Amino acid sequence: MPSSRHDTKQEEENAISGSSPERKTLNAAEIGAVAHLYRGEVYRSTIWRTRLDTTTNWAVVTLGVALSIAFSSPDASPLPLVLVGVLIFLFLMQEARRYRYFNVWRARSRWLETHFYAPLLYDGDLHMEENWQQVLAQDYLRPRYHIGLLVAVGRRIRRNYLWILLIQTLAYMGKLAVHPTSVQSFEQFMDRANIGPIPGELIILLGAVYVTSWSAIAIWSYRTDRARARLSGKTSSESMG
Repeated sequence: MPSSRHDTKQEEENAISGSSPERKTLNAAEIGAVAHLYRGEVYRSTIWRTRLDTTTNWAVVTLGVALSIAFSSPDASPLPLVLVGVLIFLFLMQEARRYRYFNVWRARSRWLETHFYAPLLYDGDLHMEENWQQVLAQDYLRPRYHIGLLVAVGRRIRRNYLWILLIQTLAYMGKLAVHPTSVQSFEQFMDRANIGPIPGELIILLGAVYVTSWSAIAIWSYRTDRARARLSGKTSSESMG
């Protein structure tokens, strides 16, 4: 009995993967089913898009709290502007993970828009000979992320977090430069960056590495996306992402 179920499942996968006769069209019931499928994918992508906005809002709010504390008085410590970077990092990683889920639903709905609705509206032909339906079927049979974690991180940095990191950096440097009085020398600037036994030079160096790393990931992901766009004509599940 178990082997019979296994054979049935294998036959279904073979049928979807293309070993069965090639389909030329969809009947009215199947077109209706695809329409409902598209609505479901759009709904799921909308829900996950809202979750992305939530994490970004958390990052903005925590940075705002750190700015309020650091600039509450001339004698206030700039340390909150350093510590908030840890929270921004955690929010960024969580948002990148959510973005990978969101990208699955977005890619499927966009795939249907491009290969189902657009040909149907443009010339009344579904162009089943292009095998777009098999790519979508394979993605449902073996679901997986369409992009890596670093690419997702880079995309979120480019969309939102680069500006958050820029504000954090400028605020920290401005705090050291003007509070409690205007800085008079480079040595004084570094002294103000001291955190307990940790010298200011090391803090500034770590901050530079922090900002440079995120900027490098953003640039790398941009180039990766450009390369993927040039290969978007390839019929594979990667082109859905």
